[in-house]
Formats: sequence, structure tokens, C-alpha cells
Amino acid sequence: MAFEIIETKNIKSNLLSYESNVPAITKYMGSKRAILDFVIKALDDNYTGGVVCDLFGGTCILSGALGKIVPMHSNDIQEYSAVMARTYLSDYNWDLYSDEILNEISNKASDYVQFVKKKNKGLDFQYGEKMTIKDFVSLEDEQQRLINYNFKVSHYLFIKYYSGTYWSYEQCLWIDALRKIADDYGGTPLKNVIISSLMYAMSYNSQSTGHYAQYREATDLASKSDILIYRQKEILPYFINKFKQLYASLGANKLRHTITTMDYAECLDQLSPNTLVYADPPYAFVHYSRFYHALETLVKYDYPEVDHKGRYRNDRHQSPFCKATEVKAAFSTLFSKIKNKKSNLVLSYSNTGMITLDEILEIAKTSLNSNYRISIEEVAYKHSTMGRRKDKSKSVSEYLVIANRSQ
Repeated sequence: MAFEIIETKNIKSNLLSYESNVPAITKYMGSKRAILDFVIKALDDNYTGGVVCDLFGGTCILSGALGKIVPMHSNDIQEYSAVMARTYLSDYNWDLYSDEILNEISNKASDYVQFVKKKNKGLDFQYGEKMTIKDFVSLEDEQQRLINYNFKVSHYLFIKYYSGTYWSYEQCLWIDALRKIADDYGGTPLKNVIISSLMYAMSYNSQSTGHYAQYREATDLASKSDILIYRQKEILPYFINKFKQLYASLGANKLRHTITTMDYAECLDQLSPNTLVYADPPYAFVHYSRFYHALETLVKYDYPEVDHKGRYRNDRHQSPFCKATEVKAAFSTLFSKIKNKKSNLVLSYSNTGMITLDEILEIAKTSLNSNYRISIEEVAYKHSTMGRRKDKSKSVSEYLVIANRSQ
């Protein structure tokens, strides 16, 4: 997306009047939803007017919270993040659509599901409560082999790539159908609402643990029974529920927001001076492009080359913040570019991150000049690990490293 410089230096808002009940779009590791008060209080303390840049947008919950009161620049290297940002930040006039718009979308998707079934009558995968493990695994394997099947319909990416993995064939049919209907509304904000609602439905129907790094296999009765719970869920009711929430939450928005899909360093180079930057880089060695590749594929819908058991895209972004050999240099680049832009920074990090707080502070001290005052705030909270049972979350300390430039 082309970058647009917006003159907003005279805009000053009270960030503490943010929207606290933003409908979440998907399960996400490291989401700041639980500590929005903590983050936004720090942003408000260091806000001098103009744009707030969310440098690593993720699920864009910050844009959802602040987007009605301050111009946002939401950036993330992942395309799925841009869709969520557009969902929260677009200007909606619901009068342009029928009062029955949700029913129209649902009915069109249902028609496409039936169309695909008629075109592929031999594909029928029925789960039963009394299936043996052997029969269950056989049914899963049969669906997984559809990656070699020649579908002759317009939208078939998920039934081909992901049947019998994170979702069943039936669930994938609905994912493809709703994604097709989203394309029917291309060029309108409604397309992003449809895709975001579908992301939510995918997240809560997936038999994995909330991300897509790996799907589970039935190795015993307990695992078979648990996977079966998710195989028997339906995409459409979850889609409808989230669409209704977003419909009720979203409305007119005349602020001039910017949404980009840049590398963090490139984005910082493009920012106007004196932009307040919130940076929430990855903390761990795991790459978000691996954990959320299915969302990227949903958005791009480009039938990519995939590999490994998880059927990952082979063009996944590798963040330097996730690499032990590159993370310090990445932080040095971050602080140096903040200094060059004469901007304030609020940086989120965890005590479980790739490097220590002391190391970050040392890098900040070296990279920033004496015009900057560096301070730290800390809060304890439960960090979601996306585990299925006992390891769903763990207690961590979340730090805010604040670099405030003296006036």
C-alpha cells in the first residue's frame, strides 16, 4: 500500500476515552486486550498530538480501541493484520446495505456449499461418535489426500489444502464459500468485516490449540474424542455471531487512518517526525508467520506452495526479533530510527522474551541521545500460550519501556 503523509500535528485527543469493548477477531498469542488500560495510559502520558503508530499491529486491538478518537497508523508485515485494521478503522455507512445483509451473505454461502457438493458428489466424510480410532484416522487421512484432488470450482483452496487437518472437509467448504462471498463485496469495507468474522469462526472451529502451527492427531480415545468435538462444530453460527458484534460496533469514522504492511524498519523510515510509536515486537523464538499462516492464506487466497505437516506457506516472513543472533541488532535499529524521527516510543516486552530487560535498556541508552528520558512500567498478567489444557496461560511480567524525548 502506498504511504500517505498526513498533516495531523494539531490533533490532540484524550486517549483514555478509548473504546474498551472492542470485539476481538481471533485468538492470538500475546494479545494486549487484557492490559489495554496499562498500555493506553502510557501512550496517553506520552502523546503530544497527531498520529499514533501501532508498529506491530497483530490483531489491531489498539486500532479498534483508539481508532474513533485519534488518527492511527497500523502496520504489520502480515496481510491478515491489515484486514483486521481495515475492519476496525474503515468508515461505515450501513444504510448502503440491506437490513437483511447478514442473511444475504449466509444464503449466498449456503448456495455455494451446495454447488460444490453437487460438483463433487463422491466426497462425503461423515464423523460418528462410535468410530474406532482406526476408522477415525482413516477418515482424516482420506480428507488430507484431497490436496491432490482436482477441484473444478472457483474457490476451493481450503477444501484442497486443509481438509482433515485443522478443519474438516465440511468446515473447509464453508470457509471457501464465505471467502468467495467476501470477494463479491470487493472494494467495500464489508469485505473486511466478512473476512474478519470468518477468521473468528476458523479460530473457534479449529481442532488445533488456537493457532495453526500444528494440527492434532488422534492417538488414543481421549484425543479422538476431543478432536471430534471440534469436527462437529459449524463455521456459520460462529461467523454470524462475530458479524453481528462487528456490525453493532462499527460505524462512521472520518479520521484519516493509514494501514501498511511493511517491515518495521521500513515503516519507521516513512513516519512523519513526532509520531508516537507503540511497538509490540515478538518476544519468543516462534514466528507468527508459522502460527498464523492459515490466516495469511485466507486473506491472500493465492493457492501457495505449502510444505511440512502443518502445510505452511513457503514464503513465510522470519522476524529478526525471533532470532537470537539478530534480536539485539533489531532493537538497536528500532531505537535509532525512533531517535531519527524525534518521536516518542512505548515498547512492550516480557520477562520471558528473547533478551532481558537490562539488555534492552542498554541498547536504548546506546542508541538514543541525552534528549531522551527512559522509564519503565511493569504489570503482571496471564499470557496466553494457546495450550489446550493446563498450559493455556502462564504468569508473566509485562514491561513498558518508554523513551520520551524532551521538548
